[in-house]
Amino acid sequence: MDFAFDAVTAELRERLLAFMDECVYPAEPRFREEVARSADPWATPPVIEELKLRARERGLWNLFLPPLHEHGAGLTNVQYAPLAEITGRSPWIAPEALNSSAPDTGNMELLSLFGTREQKARWLDPLLEGRIRSAFSMTEPDVASSDATNIATRIERDGDEYVVNGRKWWTSGAMSPRCELLIVMGVTDPDAERHARQSMILVPRDTPGVRLVRSTSLFGYDDGPHGGHAEIVYDDVRVPAANLLGAEGEGFRLAQERLGPGRIHHAMRAIGMAERALEMLCRRTAARSTFGRPIIDHGVVQRWISEARVRIEQVRLLVLKTAWLMDTVGNRGARIEVSAIKVAAPEVAAWVIDRAIQAHGGAGVSQDTPLAELYAVARILQIADGPDEVHHMAIARRETRRYRERVAA
Repeated sequence: MDFAFDAVTAELRERLLAFMDECVYPAEPRFREEVARSADPWATPPVIEELKLRARERGLWNLFLPPLHEHGAGLTNVQYAPLAEITGRSPWIAPEALNSSAPDTGNMELLSLFGTREQKARWLDPLLEGRIRSAFSMTEPDVASSDATNIATRIERDGDEYVVNGRKWWTSGAMSPRCELLIVMGVTDPDAERHARQSMILVPRDTPGVRLVRSTSLFGYDDGPHGGHAEIVYDDVRVPAANLLGAEGEGFRLAQERLGPGRIHHAMRAIGMAERALEMLCRRTAARSTFGRPIIDHGVVQRWISEARVRIEQVRLLVLKTAWLMDTVGNRGARIEVSAIKVAAPEVAAWVIDRAIQAHGGAGVSQDTPLAELYAVARILQIADGPDEVHHMAIARRETRRYRERVAA
């Protein structure tokens, strides 16, 4: 087994590391200042647009796109993993600067795989160019959305149109003034087999009947510059029948196709978040002393540092194995490993960030370091894209199958 980066990955990694050092990290204070000064909390700070131009100039654009795609670097999951990890060190800036941020990446993959020529021309091309943003509208407040078959929003055919009625929340990206597309999942045939009731429909955000009720905050953070998370009511929203994404009854399958790559991208970035927190932990404890010696020399802190390194290395290997499986046997063949990294990576990130917060004391929970917001991001990943409990169920089902079959026989 060869753990070395191939030539393409090594070259892009060096280019990206330089971009982070020269452009992204220095831009973080300005990013926060522009967010604080902005009259529109959902507006994209000017510094992001400047960084996007620089990223494109350096060939760091749409890196998430798989091979054979005309608009991106054409990287495999194994090649993209170390690059996504680096962007996770500054999750508020770097992914969007590279046009590789959620939920747009998953939406672009859906459109690329299942969109018609007209749908791609209207929505995919401007998304790939970074001119617009999009949102994914799946989770609902009135049902247990950890089971996607519970979704109650209706998408009903009426002649040459579909009519959408329902309430969604945690629709990521929808608050952005640059968001022009909502990909909505709802029920088209309530009498069909359980996993064939749902479909997906493309809804322009300015369609009559689309009402943004509010933004839902994340541990008090509104995530404004990245489009926030909206609660949306769809009240007799009419769109052309041509806006159906894929075929009727394929919504559940499309959701799984979308969420698999999204989960591994989140896991990759979570490793970068953990690495940055560990770096901050080491720097802080090396620079300060208590009880007559540097904090970094205290046994409890050394144990934190050691455990953090071990946990990060373990989860990185699991992510790389999952990426390799997705490249070789496909998303479906790697679904249990995807569940495993969905559980493991955010858990490790939250653990490391928590120790870094503890080492920083009051500064760790304040706005003077990125740690509190990093923790909020890591913690929500234990719920987003399916709560950890659902993924543990999937892992346990596969692990115990042969024992259950033996008993049944």
